[in-house]
Amino acid sequence: MDDIKVISRALDGAEKTVLIGFPGSGLVGSIALQYLVEQMEFEQIGAITSKYFPPVALMTRGVINAPVRLYEKEHLVAIISDVPIHPAICYEVANGIMDWLTKFDVREVVTIAGIITNEPEKRVFGVATSSETLQRIEERTIILPMGSISGVAASLLTECKTRGIPGIGLLGETVNTPDPRSSAATIEVLNQIYDLNLDIQPLLEQAVEIEAAMSQIAEQVQKTEVQPRREQLPMYG
Repeated sequence: MDDIKVISRALDGAEKTVLIGFPGSGLVGSIALQYLVEQMEFEQIGAITSKYFPPVALMTRGVINAPVRLYEKEHLVAIISDVPIHPAICYEVANGIMDWLTKFDVREVVTIAGIITNEPEKRVFGVATSSETLQRIEERTIILPMGSISGVAASLLTECKTRGIPGIGLLGETVNTPDPRSSAATIEVLNQIYDLNLDIQPLLEQAVEIEAAMSQIAEQVQKTEVQPRREQLPMYG
């Protein structure tokens, strides 16, 4: 598709497992995969651009970085996005990504996202495109018995289903703020499935820092709310 441009070298080798994370609830997928590619020293091989993406240029220490990037290491490929995808164009984005991936020998696609619940735990829920694929994760995740998922992760899994490519969805239990603990829980599942042996302790330490910062912000907001507005202050003199 002309509207979705993948600018990348060809994938190297066969039987690729593709991990995909786009921003969503708790930024679970984005945080998990960015941590994974940094810790395991993946090589960036390309980027994805589209007229559908927000007109945002992200930077690190003054250097521009593509908002949607492709990485590769051995049998693993990672697609990571720093920009959210509007629901109205999830189909186009998912279809464009899958059109490019199906040029190569892809073994399976794994989408990582967040799911908001009313529970404080960091469980990982699982879905798959077939009962055979589901067997690979049913002892490592909580299988969702019924219901629906949404967003670009759902569109990607639907494309996998229709194209006959095994697809797995890992949904980390989260709240609607950046949630490294939930991301760490999904990485633990990846460790079990693919024998990655990736240490999540630094990510959990990051979670402590984020939680402390969020607590401080909440405390400041609460203090601001209890202070009387200027027009409510008593007049003197």
